[in-house]
Amino acid sequence: MLSLLGALFIDWDVDPVIFSVTSSMKIQYYGVLFVLAFVCGYKVQERMFKSEGIRMEWLDKLIIYVAIATIAGARLGHCLFYDWDYFSEHLLEIFLPVRFEPHYEFIGYRGLASHGAAVGIIAALWYYSKKVSKRSIFWVLDRAVIPIALSGFFIRMGNLMNSEIVGNVTEMPWGFRFLLADGPAALPRHPAQLYESLWYLLSFAILLWTYWKTDLKSRKGFLFGMFLLLIFAFRFFVEYLKEPQEAWEVEMRLNMGMDMGQLLSIPFVLVGVWMLFRNRKRTV
Repeated sequence: MLSLLGALFIDWDVDPVIFSVTSSMKIQYYGVLFVLAFVCGYKVQERMFKSEGIRMEWLDKLIIYVAIATIAGARLGHCLFYDWDYFSEHLLEIFLPVRFEPHYEFIGYRGLASHGAAVGIIAALWYYSKKVSKRSIFWVLDRAVIPIALSGFFIRMGNLMNSEIVGNVTEMPWGFRFLLADGPAALPRHPAQLYESLWYLLSFAILLWTYWKTDLKSRKGFLFGMFLLLIFAFRFFVEYLKEPQEAWEVEMRLNMGMDMGQLLSIPFVLVGVWMLFRNRKRTV
């Protein structure tokens, strides 16, 4: 449970499993939070669509497109960029939420990469703009990124409940000792998942306020550019507080001064800056 250690650090040993259905199938906080991300995102998008008089059947298709693209893109992104050595020999496990070795086990989609999800979502929304809305891809992106930012809050909270994507060792009084991940001798670490989660929630609030209280949503690609800059610029800098997710990233960070997450963030940041300035006076 959550507890204070000498009023200095926080012990974190929350069981990621809420309850077990069978010995191989478990309901975890991560999965519940993942579903909540889509439920809450749907309600936010619904209100936006109603305010603009947009047909509600577009919303149902939008959620389906985003859900499929999020899971597929995030999964492929992780397998290709972070753990290809393993998945190149276990191709079926890329697509199925199970592990076959050393024994069969339902584990869910534990390996998910946000950069892969971003690419998948953008591709899906491009297709959506052509086949469903018949509107500019930037019109779709400007409205979709707001609930997507909110979903980032839920996903990173899921990572916290799983005691994964932990930060570097710290002496800060809010450091977390991840007891389930590191054992009884765990050192306090930056709760990097919590940092990201709170920033994504703030980014959602900023984007939502911009949508409702300003006329910037009429500027093609402006909200999309804001989203990219807010999310991926923060992602670039917070990586310096994280433990590398893979062993080979340690050498990468030593040689290049950055890890894979930072390297993948740079193009999104550059596109975000370009969108803010290139389209700042253009309307939908």
